[in-house]
Amino acid sequence: MPRTVQENVDLTAVEAISALVGSSPMLEIHYRWDDKPRRVWAKYDTMNMTGSVKDRMAAHIVRTAYASGELHPGDTIVEASSGNTGISFAAVGRALGHFVRIYMPDWLSQERVLLMHNFGAEVIPVSKAQGGFLGSIEMAEAYAADNENVFLPRQFDNPANVEAHELTTGPEIEKQLAMLDRQADAFVAGVGTGGTVMGVGRYLRRNGRPVHVHPLEPANSPTLRTGYKVGQHRIQGISDEFIPAILKLEELDHVVDAWDGDAILMAQSLCHTLGLAVGISSGANIVGAMQLAEELGDDATVVTILPDSNKKYLSTALCHAEPPRDDYVTPHVKLDHFVAVR
Repeated sequence: MPRTVQENVDLTAVEAISALVGSSPMLEIHYRWDDKPRRVWAKYDTMNMTGSVKDRMAAHIVRTAYASGELHPGDTIVEASSGNTGISFAAVGRALGHFVRIYMPDWLSQERVLLMHNFGAEVIPVSKAQGGFLGSIEMAEAYAADNENVFLPRQFDNPANVEAHELTTGPEIEKQLAMLDRQADAFVAGVGTGGTVMGVGRYLRRNGRPVHVHPLEPANSPTLRTGYKVGQHRIQGISDEFIPAILKLEELDHVVDAWDGDAILMAQSLCHTLGLAVGISSGANIVGAMQLAEELGDDATVVTILPDSNKKYLSTALCHAEPPRDDYVTPHVKLDHFVAVR
């Protein structure tokens, strides 16, 4: 007889996790671009359960999988990740009593590995010779094929990833902007799986509202433009060697580029000047949002996400001097202050 959610899942534990995810603050960031006053808006998603936007996806995928009968108590959760997703599933999985096994490229920050271990997950490092990120996905699939009682979230293919942001992140953005007397004109976010930009974009564009929705990738490694891994970059968590299945580029506006050095400088500035504890991908998203604000005009409301905290980057270039370049955004920008609503 098939197991059911009602018979086997502690719904109280699932609800407890949901209470720790989402409802993050919205920041209205004031700055000057070549001495001209400007603003962009950003969700401060470092305040989720494990400190990243990926908690939204992990919690929703687990809830959906319980409801559909794909995930049962005692199953092992197995996923390929560049860090934040692995950390999220490690925490959510352990909170619900699941063993968690994460396959991850071995060149990502040691803090990511330590956090997953700290949440009780097993981390399998995958070298470039073993296939890097694509190899991590293949190994996760092979493990599931060879073992029983395994649940694969398949974050790059799972529609629940997009749905998580359509149901939570998008509505939060709309509500919080209304508190500031604004409506979104554009949304931009770096693409790891594509779930954030697709889900938020679909929500903000419902009923035909003309919102610009832009994916962002490293200028050093333009996977979205080429369709395959090219170049190298230091913005961990985005541009993972291929175009994810859930990312529908034909539904989106043009790709926005951010140099990894510019992202590092912007993340450092957000930390040093405004006291915002953010990682390199947050710096990239703000660089992208500022470029769009210049493109769309003075009064445009351009929104983005601050996906994770600086704590996962302490051993990376985030904590080292980064030389500026004339073609970077950050040297043109002087951060001033922010307003927050929740």
